[in-house]
Amino acid sequence: MPVDARVALVTCAAFPDLWEDDHPVRDALRERGVAVDVVRWDDPDADWSAYDLTVIRSPWDYVPRRDEFVAWARSVPRLANPADIIAWNTDKRYLSDLAAAGVPVIPTTFVGPGESWTAPSTGEWVVKPAVSAGSQDTARHRLPTQLAQARAHVARLTAAGRTAMIQPYLSAVDTAGETAVLCLPDASGELTYSHAVRKGPMLRRTGEHEIDPGSEDITPRTATDAEIEVARQALAAVPGGAKRLLYARVDVIPGPDGTPLMVEFELTEPSLFLSHAPGSGARLAEAVLARL
Repeated sequence: MPVDARVALVTCAAFPDLWEDDHPVRDALRERGVAVDVVRWDDPDADWSAYDLTVIRSPWDYVPRRDEFVAWARSVPRLANPADIIAWNTDKRYLSDLAAAGVPVIPTTFVGPGESWTAPSTGEWVVKPAVSAGSQDTARHRLPTQLAQARAHVARLTAAGRTAMIQPYLSAVDTAGETAVLCLPDASGELTYSHAVRKGPMLRRTGEHEIDPGSEDITPRTATDAEIEVARQALAAVPGGAKRLLYARVDVIPGPDGTPLMVEFELTEPSLFLSHAPGSGARLAEAVLARL
């Protein structure tokens, strides 16, 4: 570790001292003698060249300024995760790349501006933008009852110049829940399974035509071998190799036959649920130290 090592943990204006879930890594770094600054990604006075490493954590206001955020990432000299990964991972069309690589991904249809969408005849479907975070502009639609609403949702997104994505709603999220598989570097620098949590449903149905976004119910969970294997396959498909990553989160839900399907591959600014896994903050801090 360099003498007087400095690390920036990146946030946004809404969380000037980070999201509380990141306090364990902040504190663990300071306990190890690292000078840690919490800095907004869009702070015009920030000198990113002054840091031995800049670690993205909670810049959750970037979605409507995604191009600006990617440009910022490319301007930072030493960034985790790397800027090319940020550019790839902030647009969920990366799911097509993973599916092509053989990763078991939830079936996803993408509809870009100017394109038409042929809606399925039945079933329950989730519509959301390809660039999004925190379930923004996301809704469940039951077909054919809510066909008009589903079409209007897709049309609204594409008319705004955004790409819409449509996925089947996996009913297991209401029972088994979603598993977030967290991966951190081991002593050799290889990303490996660290811990997991169960995430309860975000889109709760309150009536025939209404959805309550709700809030996630987070509890610790041990990932199954099958879930960890999905994470391994996703990491194997990372452009440029997964060893460049400081962290990764793979969100999986049981599919119709019970086998896990990946719904998201979070490499940009995911909650790592450090407060739900004792020792994980220290593990992440050690991984940061190894890069200084």
